Amino acid sequence: MDNLWIHIIWITGFFFLFGFQGFPVRSVDMQRPTDNVTVRQGDTAVIRCYVDDKVSRVAWLNRSNIIFAGRDKWSLDPRVELVTKGQLEYSLRIQKVDVYDEGQYTCSIQTKELSRTSQVFLIVQVPANIYKVSEDITINEGSNVTLTCLASGRPDPMITWRLLNPSAEPLDGEEYLDISGITRTQAGRYECKASNDVASPDVKYVNVIVNYAPFIKDTKSSDPQVGRMGVLQCEAFAIPKPEFKWYRDDKRLSSGQGISIQMMGSRTLLLVSNVTEEDYGNYTCVATNRLGIHNASVFLYRPGTANNMSGAVAVSQSLWLLLGSLTCLLLKC
Repeated sequence: MDNLWIHIIWITGFFFLFGFQGFPVRSVDMQRPTDNVTVRQGDTAVIRCYVDDKVSRVAWLNRSNIIFAGRDKWSLDPRVELVTKGQLEYSLRIQKVDVYDEGQYTCSIQTKELSRTSQVFLIVQVPANIYKVSEDITINEGSNVTLTCLASGRPDPMITWRLLNPSAEPLDGEEYLDISGITRTQAGRYECKASNDVASPDVKYVNVIVNYAPFIKDTKSSDPQVGRMGVLQCEAFAIPKPEFKWYRDDKRLSSGQGISIQMMGSRTLLLVSNVTEEDYGNYTCVATNRLGIHNASVFLYRPGTANNMSGAVAVSQSLWLLLGSLTCLLLKC
C-alpha cells in the first residue's frame, strides 16, 4: 500500500514538474543541442545521458511517451533497458533496433535549482536491398529492352548497371536501364548493384540473350587430286543455332554416295571421298534459322587452279573499281 502511494505521488509530481501538456520537456535554464546517434538496423543502440549527485529527478522520453522515470520502466518493450554506472550515467540501450525506433529521445533532468534536457536523435540505417529485378530475357536483335532493378534502404541506395563483358564499364541507368535497338554485342550478363555504404552492396544479375540471323564468318575451299578426299568447311554464327545445308548448283546434297556432311558446333564439313573430275566446281553453304538466311560459295578446285582463280577474281575486282572511278569522273560525282 505504501508503494502504491509513493508511485501516485511520484507520477503526480512528474506531470506537475514537466507540464501536463505532454513531452518532451522544455528546459527552464539550459538545453544542450540535439546530438545524432546513427545505428544499423538490427544492431544495439546506446543513447548516453550523464547526471551528477545534485539531480533529484531524471527520466527518458521518446516523443510524448515516458520510457523510464527514474529507475522505473514505463515502456513495455523488452528490447529497452537502462544503463547505469554508479550515479553518473543514465543511458538508454535499445537492442535489435528497427526503423520505427528512429526519432528524438529526451533525457530530462531536474535539480533543485533548474531543469534541463539532453536530446538525442536516433537515426536507423538500413542496408541496401534489391527487392525486384528483371528476369532473364531472350529478345531479337534490333528490339528495345528495359531492365528493371528496384531497391530499398536508408539512406536511399544508389543503383548502377554494368555489362560484364571484358571492359565491364558502367552503363547509363539507375532503376531502369533502357537499351534501344539492342545488338548482338550487347548480349551477356548484366549486373545491378545497389549500395548506400551501410553494408556491402546488394548485387543481382540479369542474363540477356539476343537472337540474330546467321552470318557466315569463314569458309575454306580445297584442291585435292583426283582419287583423294576433298574437304570443304563453312563456319557461321547465329542465335538460335543455325541449320546448315550444302548445295551443288540447285541440288541439295546429303550424306551418301561418296559424300559425308558433318556438323561440328558452329562449323559444317562437306567431305568428298575419292574425288573425280565431275566433283570439281562451286558448292554453296547455306546457314538458316527462323530470323534469316546467309549463304556463301566454297570451291573444290582442280590442283594448281586455286591461285589462278583467286588472281582472276582480284583482277576482275580491280577492273570494276577502275570502271566505277571513270564513270564517277565523267558524271562529276
